[in-house]
Amino acid sequence: MEPSEPAPDAEPLPGTAAATGRRPVRCRMCGRPLTGTASRRTGLGPACDAKLHPAPPDIRTRRHEVEQDALPGT
Repeated sequence: MEPSEPAPDAEPLPGTAAATGRRPVRCRMCGRPLTGTASRRTGLGPACDAKLHPAPPDIRTRRHEVEQDALPGT
C-alpha cells in the first residue's frame, strides 16, 4: 500500500518546513530535524553538541574545606 500524500489544497502541519517557510535542517551527527535558531546555525542538536563540547566542571564542586586558624582581631 502506498503512503498517503496530503491533498494539494490541505494546510501544512504546524511546525513543518512548509508551515514555517524554512527548509528543513538536520543534525550532522544523528540526523534529527533541528528547530532552534542556535542549533540550526551550528548544525548540531543540543544533545549532540553536549557530546562534542562537554561543559567544564563547576569550580564550586572542586573546592574543599581546609582547616584554618582564626584571623586575628575577629
